[in-house]
Amino acid sequence: MDTWDRKNILVKKKIIVTGGAGYIGSHTVVELIAAGFTPIIIDNLCNTSVKNIKGVEKITGEEIKWYNRDCTNTEEINKIFSEEKIEGVIHFAAYKSVEESVQNPQKYYDNNIGSLEVILESMRENNVKNIIFSSSCTVYGSPDILPVTENSPFKKAESPYGETKQICEGMLKVDSCNSVSLRYFNPIGSHSSALIGDCSSDKANNLIPIITEVAIGKRKKITVFGDDYNTPDGTCIRDYIHVVDLAKSHVLAMNLLINKEGKHDFNIGTGIGVSVIDAIKAFEKTNNLSINYSIGPRRRGDIEQIYANGNLVKEKLGWEAKETLYQAMKSAWEWEKNK
Repeated sequence: MDTWDRKNILVKKKIIVTGGAGYIGSHTVVELIAAGFTPIIIDNLCNTSVKNIKGVEKITGEEIKWYNRDCTNTEEINKIFSEEKIEGVIHFAAYKSVEESVQNPQKYYDNNIGSLEVILESMRENNVKNIIFSSSCTVYGSPDILPVTENSPFKKAESPYGETKQICEGMLKVDSCNSVSLRYFNPIGSHSSALIGDCSSDKANNLIPIITEVAIGKRKKITVFGDDYNTPDGTCIRDYIHVVDLAKSHVLAMNLLINKEGKHDFNIGTGIGVSVIDAIKAFEKTNNLSINYSIGPRRRGDIEQIYANGNLVKEKLGWEAKETLYQAMKSAWEWEKNK
């Protein structure tokens, strides 16, 4: 997205991307550049690596401006906002482990809610109107009706992580900003270059990264948490979306906010429910590998099944998932081998 300044020089619109060195953030930075924006990353690398920033630069051929700052630091964030003339913010920076949030909820309340408070304050101070919030399908809790629509009620969150997303969406509703909350389902896969991906420093606790760690020998096996759910094979069902498709939804959402004021919520998923066992089998088939797994007890905080109704985001943003489950599984394995 470009504008012209008074000297008739082409100026690309700047977008702050908090957590831009992370898994979803780095892929979104690539798509922002492809769409003509200038992304500026704020990331303290608490749960990722500078490798992703370098990977983005290799993919795009662009030098990335990056601030190594903590998004809960009001003074530092406000200073960045005052120095950079920005069009909007995409706020990814948050802790993301459902399991860890159950074990240490205060860490999640302080960081996930606190960082958004600081971002919104800095936006008001510097007259920045547009924000895209990295939300989650966990805001729906355990839904009674599937697939879930954006009008599905928020039930009691199954984890402190999910609760922080509910609270943050509520904060956006009462703020003066223009906002889009993108409710992600289950992002998987990596960029086809295998130059960027999930660099989380903590122990992987999402299904696909665990599968790839078993495949490469970092783990002996994967434990499937429960096979007695009310699903066809007894294991939990999720809506797995390729991270590149997810990244592209942020560009469309930012264009919407720039051109039209308002507040919006969108589900970002494929609309296809895939069980844990089916996901393991899809990885095995795609990559011609065998994955060792065993069945364990249910895990606290897990939802039985959830998948998206994507009609609204298709209607309003023209977005729908393009990449297949098998493409995602192939790219996830390439990232594991090359990281």
